[in-house]
Amino acid sequence: GFSKQMVEILNKHGVSFSSFDIFSDEEVRQGLKTFSNWPTYPQLYVAGELIGGLDIIKELEASGELDTICPKAQKLEDRLKSLINKAPVMLFMKGNKQMAKCGFSKQILEIMNNTGVDYETFDILEDEEVRQGLKTFSNWPTYPQLYVKGELVGGLDIVKELKENGELLPVLKGEN
Repeated sequence: GFSKQMVEILNKHGVSFSSFDIFSDEEVRQGLKTFSNWPTYPQLYVAGELIGGLDIIKELEASGELDTICPKAQKLEDRLKSLINKAPVMLFMKGNKQMAKCGFSKQILEIMNNTGVDYETFDILEDEEVRQGLKTFSNWPTYPQLYVKGELVGGLDIVKELKENGELLPVLKGEN
């Protein structure tokens, strides 16, 4: 019951946390009581320091201090903005620069590699949250997706069209 309450409070405040089941390791269970000089569970630690048990967490929540002590989980939108702006030219694709994992990604890699412009890639197959979230965020339903200076250029069809019109290089260099 106490652990459940602690988890509910942390979730309610958007705290980024992980947990350890003390029933899974009796040595850790007993050792932590001695180590922390705290006889009961749950115990909340932030950056390796014991904050306290449920009673302390409830007091911190009531005083508003809990939000300043605990690290927040990064919101998906903030994470996507950060990834999109990781490099001036960012390609979200199936696979990476070394190995495309679908035909469309392979085609866009060939085009990108022939421009001589530096770019970074993100493998959407490695992160389902980004894969689904970026479709909504960019209002673009398919991959690959190419971004320049944080702005969506488009997918393979758009990139092919820009290449044929001689506009791809200026776009990639942020001249348009």
